[in-house]
Amino acid sequence: MATFRRSTTPGASYFFTVNTYERQKILTEERVYSALKQGIRVVKDRFPFTIEAFVLLPDHLHCIWTLPEGDADYAKRWNIIKRLTSQRARHLIVQPTTASRRKRRELGLWQRRFWEHQIRDEQDFERHVNYIHWNPVKHGYVNAVIQWPYSSFRRFVQNGIYPSNWAGDVRNNDYDNGQRFGEPA
Repeated sequence: MATFRRSTTPGASYFFTVNTYERQKILTEERVYSALKQGIRVVKDRFPFTIEAFVLLPDHLHCIWTLPEGDADYAKRWNIIKRLTSQRARHLIVQPTTASRRKRRELGLWQRRFWEHQIRDEQDFERHVNYIHWNPVKHGYVNAVIQWPYSSFRRFVQNGIYPSNWAGDVRNNDYDNGQRFGEPA
């Protein structure tokens, strides 16, 4: 079995990608979305962290968290969030079919693992925030970033970090100003 080596720097900022099991497109369904929000709130109350940027798509999410000084245990936080969300949305989930998943009593909402990247510097942070906010356009869910409701983008606009028309509109062919927002050309 593969051994995963994760970055565990206390107080650092991390970019995450978390996928649904078999890429089920259910995260933006109202009851699952509410269960996820509630799970995040519960975990933030018990084990504080700051959500710097966030986007939720039907089958995955991306976010950047900053952990408190002296704390690097994001894995525990994700474990609890995933479990609480699965329990609250149990009736909406396609049950796992593999013996391994049944043995582990997995409810079938989430992929077992998640992807993490420790943010190295301000430029790396900015690049990942841009990638997060651009993701709904990249996947074809909207034509302009501001149109996606499951994102921290509007908070960034309210705080004067982005203009509301940031990255343009794909219908007008003026999107991404050639930057690709973390995607290969």
